[in-house]
Amino acid sequence: MRKVADILRSAGLAAALTLALPLAGGVGAGAQGLPTVTAKPGEKLLVEADELIYDNDRNTVTARGNAELHYGPRTLQADRVRYDRGTGRVFAEGNVRLTEADGGVVTGARMELTDDFKTGFIDQLRVQQTVERRGETVRTRFSAPRAERVGGEQTSFDYGSYTACEPCKNAPETPPLWQIRAQKIIHNNETHTVYFEESTLEVAGIPVAYLPYFEAPDPTVRRKTGFLTPRFVSSTPLGRGVSLPYFVDLAPNYDLTLTPTLLSRQGLLAQAEFRHRLDTGFYNIRLSGISQTTPSAFLPSPLGAGERDFRGSVESQGRFYINDRWRTGWDLVGVTDKWFLDNYRIRNQTITTDYFREAVSTAYLTGQGDRSWFDMRAFYFKGLSSFDWQKQQPIVAPVIDYDKRVNGPPEIGGEVRFQGNITSLTRETTQYQGLPRTASYLFSPSVNGVSFPLYQTCTVFARGTCLIQGLAGTDTRASAQLSWRRSFIDDWGQKFTPFASLRLDAFFVNPSLSGYQNELAPAVAKIDDGFAGRVMPTVGLDYRYPFVANFGGLGVHTLEPIGQVLVRPSETRIGRLPNEDAQSLVFDDTSLFEWDKFSGYDRVEGGVRTNLGAQYSVVTPSGWYTNILFGESIQLAGVNSFRRGDLANTGLESGLETRRSDFVGRFQVSPNQNITFISRARFDQSNFHVARFETGVTARFAPFAPLSLSAFYSYYEAQPLLGYSRYREGITASATYNITPNWFVSGSVLVDLTHYLDVRNTYNDALTSYIANPIGAVPLYQNPGRFYVAGASFGGGYQDECTTVSVNYINSPIATATGVRERNQTVLLRVELKTLGEADLRQNVGTATTSDGIASAR
Repeated sequence: MRKVADILRSAGLAAALTLALPLAGGVGAGAQGLPTVTAKPGEKLLVEADELIYDNDRNTVTARGNAELHYGPRTLQADRVRYDRGTGRVFAEGNVRLTEADGGVVTGARMELTDDFKTGFIDQLRVQQTVERRGETVRTRFSAPRAERVGGEQTSFDYGSYTACEPCKNAPETPPLWQIRAQKIIHNNETHTVYFEESTLEVAGIPVAYLPYFEAPDPTVRRKTGFLTPRFVSSTPLGRGVSLPYFVDLAPNYDLTLTPTLLSRQGLLAQAEFRHRLDTGFYNIRLSGISQTTPSAFLPSPLGAGERDFRGSVESQGRFYINDRWRTGWDLVGVTDKWFLDNYRIRNQTITTDYFREAVSTAYLTGQGDRSWFDMRAFYFKGLSSFDWQKQQPIVAPVIDYDKRVNGPPEIGGEVRFQGNITSLTRETTQYQGLPRTASYLFSPSVNGVSFPLYQTCTVFARGTCLIQGLAGTDTRASAQLSWRRSFIDDWGQKFTPFASLRLDAFFVNPSLSGYQNELAPAVAKIDDGFAGRVMPTVGLDYRYPFVANFGGLGVHTLEPIGQVLVRPSETRIGRLPNEDAQSLVFDDTSLFEWDKFSGYDRVEGGVRTNLGAQYSVVTPSGWYTNILFGESIQLAGVNSFRRGDLANTGLESGLETRRSDFVGRFQVSPNQNITFISRARFDQSNFHVARFETGVTARFAPFAPLSLSAFYSYYEAQPLLGYSRYREGITASATYNITPNWFVSGSVLVDLTHYLDVRNTYNDALTSYIANPIGAVPLYQNPGRFYVAGASFGGGYQDECTTVSVNYINSPIATATGVRERNQTVLLRVELKTLGEADLRQNVGTATTSDGIASAR
């Protein structure tokens, strides 16, 4: 026997050696029953090492020092490897590392394998797999004192453990945050399934749960038929229960999930969801239903579904891409009652939540070009709170928008823009809102210095008494606007932007004048019935003259006067046409220089008007930015569109209803890109009284500090002609603080500072008491204090590469609208063990009466 390395060294060759060996032929019995393998034609075992020892007597090759053996896609590395050509077995010792074809890594102290590395025994086994799940990299780890590989498709671990947690770098012997220990773990690579026998879940080395047997897909599996992680439920109206989803992998591109939920108070909630992905998009359908055993757990009608036995929903979503410019789809929600989705905690992304809830069903077709945009939709709004009357909700179909921009003809240059809109909606019942009465109407008693407004009843519509926020019947409008603008900058730096537009509107109104509530409106409202047209031409000029000065380290300072003049005829048919999409009118710094300050197409601004203002800005080399804007709008001639209210009084008390508007301003400071302070306000033109004020800060200090926060204060003066008898004032704030890279706390709060003025919840009782005994001992209204937490949430949690745990308390402002007998105060516990599953536990807390005092908790 002679060392091959010695021969090569004598020839002056490099120390790293490579030897290609043919695999052993035939099948024979090796030590401990290991079979040899039959070599495929052309297959070779490639051996690399610092030193190779070839033993002709024993027909073995030994590799020492940085030994590497390659067979196909697999690589075996060790300090020392001995290959027995006769039996086709490989013996590896010392820092053994086997890399699989899929990138998985198996390590151990000693391995005895066949020469294709598929079958054998491993001592002190460690297996690491790396996969991508939901856009993040997840690493899983198996370990065992001894394991057996069979055919490269199955590995059996004796007294093994499994975890997705990284070992502690400073103390590797410390148990991971969580792991599963079992007498036997079998990982089948062919079925991608992991089987656990006599297993225990340990958290920080402490056993917390025992399972005699369970199986789970391995981390490489994205879809597989079987049970998903159960979810636990606990609440007063539902009782305690558990959901056990069962996933059915019908095909690579569609599947079915069946989710029975057994509830101790209500029985069996059944859910089924079908998902289908196609070449051009996807769609899904979800059905939910339950025959309740205890309907009385919910509030009675009209505040809840306390009289219903069967309740359910159907939901569907679809997205399809016709080509790279066009797409279509739908979002649909249908429910037996408005409280079902919330009562049974069925999540739906089409549900919008603020103080009230609604589900928006829509179907759409959207196209987008380089300088054009098209959108066609249909809407169905389902009110999901106790305050909604479905007959007042419109069905909108269709809504068509088109926007196209092109370069102007060479004779005039600039940009030409075409905008078009068609909207048609139908409503069964007219939606009224009564305006607050003053002392001149009836009486306005005062308690603790606070006057008590009474709201008028809209028995007959009259301007100044009622608002019509939605008219019954069918309203169809087609609008088209063609506009042009071009900017010129002279040698002095002055910027002139002349513009012109022509707006055409056609209304087809068919109001419903009979039936409950509908017959109250038409006589006084004088709605135009049938066809009505409107034309609004506009010409104008926008002028800006920025003065720029560079003060070096103090930054670049810019002072820019701005003037705008718009010439057009007066708006026609004010108050004689429905207003559905232009009721939201906010006059502030963002709308000061808008050509048309109305928010929608149903109204159009008319008359000759000038918008005047100036802004001052500073930008420093260090990144400091400051901006100040101040201005007003003046009606020069014609009818002021904002002075004459329509059916919804839009324009009145907006700050634009007088010839000279209120002043509006903005102040913004950003010391850097992570912090922004901003304030905006509207001041009364005559006495500079603050009519509207908003101020707040947003900050994100990372990576310098683990804190992000936002806080805003808002104040809006009373607008009785719009239905707001009192001023509105409140604070909203939210923050997240990362205590460590893994631990965090977060919270948010909405504080109503005018709740003590709000008498909606006690109006009936208070009025009855006052009329019965106006000077008796029963107070008309009890002052609950200035600060009222309308909504809040706070909590915290832990998150790392393998675990997420969070606990949150949520106090929602929609408590009186959800149809249950207790306030919506919820504690939510969420635990996720990555690659194993997650569990959510919700628990309603508190048994106080609802804030409307209607029913108490059981």
